[in-house]
Amino acid sequence: MPPIRSNAFGFGIVLAASAGLFALAACSGNTPEAAPSASASASTVPGAAPDPAAPDNAPNVSVIEPVIKLPAVPGNPGVLYFTIQQTAGKDNTLVAIHVDGAGRAEMHETKTENGVSSMAPVTAVPFSEDKPAEFKAGSYHVMLFNLASTVKAGKDVEVTFTLANGDKVSTFAKVEEVGGMEGMMDHM
Repeated sequence: MPPIRSNAFGFGIVLAASAGLFALAACSGNTPEAAPSASASASTVPGAAPDPAAPDNAPNVSVIEPVIKLPAVPGNPGVLYFTIQQTAGKDNTLVAIHVDGAGRAEMHETKTENGVSSMAPVTAVPFSEDKPAEFKAGSYHVMLFNLASTVKAGKDVEVTFTLANGDKVSTFAKVEEVGGMEGMMDHM
């Protein structure tokens, strides 16, 4: 059997590459403490390394001030409010929403006709540069069913928005307690 030779040059390359990968992983910023603020209008933080497991965000789509309001009565649905808009390019359509910690998320619309309010599910909400879609009390909103105990006031929760063309936008929503009658119209 021939003697085993050490290749110091090859070992040095492997060592340097390993150290580089370790340093890259250590400063990736993908920890819960480094999560972007819920009020960020884009789903990424400038200067942060992208999460390779996260979907590519839809180009020119902005989600503004996403907030989850917890139910006044535990076990009841919560609600998600935000504004979504196309910042450039052709019009778009929101078709689905996933909220981490919610068993199910449904887009609904509240309408008032002849003094009577009603709420019904919707499957698509168009939006554009000139006409953003506002999800707010008394209008479009997202009902959140079967909220996990991990969805707590003061926390940030990841939300993923799916568009009709399959593009996605992920961001974080701030979780808040429902205050007084605020948001209760959409909970009934």
